[in-house]
Amino acid sequence: MRVALFVPCYINDFYPEIALNTMKILRAVGMEVEYPKGQSCCGQPFLNNGLVEEGRRFATRFVDIFAGYDYVVSPGSSCVSTVRHRYPTLLKETHPSGVEEGRVMELCEFLHDVVGVENLHFRHSFPHRVGLHNSCHGLRELRLGRASELILPHYSKIRAVLERVEGIELVDPERDECCGFGGTFSTGEEAVSVMMGRDRIDDHESHGVDFVTGVDISCLMHMDALARREGREIGFIHVSEILRGDEV
Repeated sequence: MRVALFVPCYINDFYPEIALNTMKILRAVGMEVEYPKGQSCCGQPFLNNGLVEEGRRFATRFVDIFAGYDYVVSPGSSCVSTVRHRYPTLLKETHPSGVEEGRVMELCEFLHDVVGVENLHFRHSFPHRVGLHNSCHGLRELRLGRASELILPHYSKIRAVLERVEGIELVDPERDECCGFGGTFSTGEEAVSVMMGRDRIDDHESHGVDFVTGVDISCLMHMDALARREGREIGFIHVSEILRGDEV
């Protein structure tokens, strides 16, 4: 299949290794991967702050750039959620069929739903106790796992993928709450954001984990900064760093 790699802004600027890992993982499972160089921000920061017309311009650009691919895969769940859940309304007059529901996917979602976990064969181990942080967009909009407020059987696509790595011990936190980042929320409501982040770190630390992982580096970045500032001995790594695409 022909797959386009969509790289969120903060990954492009601060964590380019996540983008490279994602490309390696996709190629290792047999995908023909391309990186469209004309891509830019998905427009989420504008839309979150009520700048609809500015967001619409980014949405139009995205649909035009990523047209023609079988799938568009990204290592950032919040940006995928923006495309899947907000673009159809923004572009219903100009691009009514431009954003197919199942074509734009988060990395673990793609590995789980399209590739199939039974086809993932990792040749390396990650012998660590790892806390699984479920980011808000991934959990409650992309449905990568069961949100605790829903009366549904428990499931986690992220866990199912990570469990294919030998030696990893995954631990769920007591509560699947927001880490407090929320983009511009963390600057507009700094004190609340910090408190929420500390609560998440406390929860994970109470389980004795070595690392915390997740599918949205913005959440991990927020908690990592708080932990380092307070001298906590806990690591934060994106799922792609555990999957290590050159060894699938």
